[in-house]
Amino acid sequence: MVDMTEPTRLAKRLAEMMPCSRREAEQYITGGFVRVDGVVIEEPQFRVQDQRIDVSPDASLLAAMPVTILLHKPADVESGLGAQRGAASAAGLLLPANLWKDDRSELSPLKKHFADQVLVTPLAPRASGLVVFTQDWRVARKLSEDANVMENEVLVEVSGEIKAGGLDRLNRVDHGYTFNGILLGAAKVSWQSEKRLRFALKGERPGQIAFLCESVGLQVEGMKRIRIGRVAMSSLPVGQWRYLLPHEKF
Repeated sequence: MVDMTEPTRLAKRLAEMMPCSRREAEQYITGGFVRVDGVVIEEPQFRVQDQRIDVSPDASLLAAMPVTILLHKPADVESGLGAQRGAASAAGLLLPANLWKDDRSELSPLKKHFADQVLVTPLAPRASGLVVFTQDWRVARKLSEDANVMENEVLVEVSGEIKAGGLDRLNRVDHGYTFNGILLGAAKVSWQSEKRLRFALKGERPGQIAFLCESVGLQVEGMKRIRIGRVAMSSLPVGQWRYLLPHEKF
């Protein structure tokens, strides 16, 4: 008979209830399938006595699918560009409290969703906009291997006066523009307002947009990446995140 008066680990109590192995009990708990007095508990070592313990009818021991997270990085927050400490700065925003209220994934944030996340699309510290964290090796490989052919869309706030013919020159960067010794690919550049340019370019390199703007007499005051491949940031608020949906492909 189970002694309900002595505190014991939730995993042990659950294994006795199910019945199942201790390892299986831990999987149910970390999978978010177990509630103690109506509250989801994800820690197998959580101590219980005589509380009510419920297991979701959807509980499964199948391996959880890896998740990919889209974050709207604020300006002046490092995202990991060239430094591990930067990745931690952006990753620090990956908290349940920062999940966008309009997220449509129907997933409940679990601690395992934030474990082993890899930042695969860093941004310069001063830039804001869409960055991608993933646990899925397939997503990471896609964004890495296709980086030079995947189009990024960036809104750029500028100051200064553009040189005569400057916009046409920006749209012809594949005709002789080099940056850090590398011949740049084609870009599509247009005015969005008097002080805002829209860049759509492939194989974007850190510092490239500032270099191009300066070459035609403009200074960059701010940048926001709003799309990576076929995935757009849309109305995701700054500092918040959402899950990549199953039908979304970069």
